[in-house]
Amino acid sequence: MMIFQWCKTQIMAILILAYLEITYTREGYSLIRLSKRSYCNTLFDYSLTAANLAVVFDAITACTVNLLDSVSRGWNLALHFGMYACYEVYVALLFWYWVSVTVGLPRKKYLRVLTAAVNGAVVVLTGCFMKDIAFLPGEVSNYSMGVPVYLCFFSVIIHCAATVLLIVLKHREIPGKKRMGLFTTVVFILIILGFQIIFPQALVSSFAVVLLVLSIYLNMENPAIHSLEHYQNEMIMGFATLVENKDGNTGGHIRRSSAYVKLIARRLKKNKKFRPILTRDYLNHLEQSAPMHDIGKIGISDAILQKPGKLTAEEYEAMKQHAPLGGKIIHETFGHLFDQEYENMAHQVAQYHHEKWNGKGYPEGLKGEQIPLCARIMAVADVFDAVSSNRCYREAMPLETCYDIIRKGRGEDFDPDVVDAFLSDTELVERIYYQMIDNTKGR
Repeated sequence: MMIFQWCKTQIMAILILAYLEITYTREGYSLIRLSKRSYCNTLFDYSLTAANLAVVFDAITACTVNLLDSVSRGWNLALHFGMYACYEVYVALLFWYWVSVTVGLPRKKYLRVLTAAVNGAVVVLTGCFMKDIAFLPGEVSNYSMGVPVYLCFFSVIIHCAATVLLIVLKHREIPGKKRMGLFTTVVFILIILGFQIIFPQALVSSFAVVLLVLSIYLNMENPAIHSLEHYQNEMIMGFATLVENKDGNTGGHIRRSSAYVKLIARRLKKNKKFRPILTRDYLNHLEQSAPMHDIGKIGISDAILQKPGKLTAEEYEAMKQHAPLGGKIIHETFGHLFDQEYENMAHQVAQYHHEKWNGKGYPEGLKGEQIPLCARIMAVADVFDAVSSNRCYREAMPLETCYDIIRKGRGEDFDPDVVDAFLSDTELVERIYYQMIDNTKGR
């Protein structure tokens, strides 16, 4: 019973970690199949392995530190070193996992090598000072103190500080939910660390490990959330394709124009003027909204949508109603299914993507920056794909002619900055064009 009393915290931590692994496996996310997972997932897998080892070592040392008469000092030091080393590796891997899933790992290899060298140096220093560690008596349990303990505390504080710095410097690059999850986790970890420093015999380090794993599971790696996001994206694309089929297309326009939107937004982000606006959340919502831009066509007569010749004035007026109708459909039909920010952007894209920079567009005749940025981006992508692909009323135009149409519309039909962003990488535009055309033919 005394043994359970000494390591009950660690035993509970082990059980919680085991439950999470079983849940992962049941959901089809085997933690063992590293070769089939992304680099981010692999980092998480390795960090989770280190966490399990650290908690196991923590449980063992929680017992052996109270059995100094039975377990030699040498064995105690070796087991404690294993615990400190695993905690250090766990914290380091976890930090890089956070970086990878938020802003991406740095391209410069020397930064990763330098960080790994620093973490390795901490482990080496821990080993060098293990002989000086002291096992002290406590009211409930014995505990260890010395330089290795301080190094472990220091490592956690440094990595927490680095995480906070990452959140502050890259807050526009980190999705809001992940940013809040990271910040909350860091706060609670520091609270637990402070408690451990003030009450060293409490041995609550395993609580911090469980909290970190739960935070990742709930905010970043929950299979149920990933599945829900996947089904949501598939539903958006499927519904948009269904609507597009009304005018004889098979989803090609949606996929191409969405790809052009993504290209423009990424290039536009290099412009300091737009950098504060084009956050990670904004880009994600924009990419999800683009396929919905013509959803209003569901309410337009097939005779108009599929007419092979030029529309009459009355037919054109009817066709123009697909923009406000699209905004209305998104608000009334899809609004309660998605978050407010996405709903607002999808509404703007659908309702305003036919507005013109000079104020001569429809449905409201908005001018210049009165037109939401997302709709200005969509306008260029939509027109370019419309003129570069076959329609029921005409053949596709040559790409150079299509580029000329976009150039001539700069400052008249389109936002000059958006046009410049689009035309800054025509090689990628053409790669998207030919790849999508081939895929459409394949269907």
